[in-house]
Amino acid sequence: MMYVVTGGSGSGKSAYAEDLIMKLKADSQDSQLIYLATMMPYGEETQKKIERHKKLRAGKGFKTVECFGELKKLTWNENDIVLLECMSNLLADEIYEVKSKSPVDEIMAGIRCICDRAKHLVVVTNEVFSDGVRYDDETLRYIELLAGINCSMAELADEVTEVVCGIPVRIK
Repeated sequence: MMYVVTGGSGSGKSAYAEDLIMKLKADSQDSQLIYLATMMPYGEETQKKIERHKKLRAGKGFKTVECFGELKKLTWNENDIVLLECMSNLLADEIYEVKSKSPVDEIMAGIRCICDRAKHLVVVTNEVFSDGVRYDDETLRYIELLAGINCSMAELADEVTEVVCGIPVRIK
């Protein structure tokens, strides 16, 4: 099954996704928990965020796999439960590191591969479309690509949840 968890910055979406993963694990004792980390450590600010996320999942039994693009190259066991954190970072990786010509197609192909091979996939993504700010062309392109990925994932997903102020609101 596939689950999409979205929300604004600091909404509690990561904590919700980890709680969801732990519930899925409780129903599948023989499953390995995989934390698919997509944030490339570029500087002090990103390193602090990475450390905060490591503390959040400490002691929960996750095997961390760093992935900075090219999801299709990764392999899973059929009982694995995968948490992809976070789609907005993965998209930036595909655009700026991998320099993918079709980042949406590449990412969605990778998502489908994980869904085909793993027991469960939970994807954390950002809701970045409602702030009303006017952006430069490059940022607007990124937002539009993330919107396309989010819509495609929502269509594919079994469940979609938006976390607002720490409160999960089930969309699908």
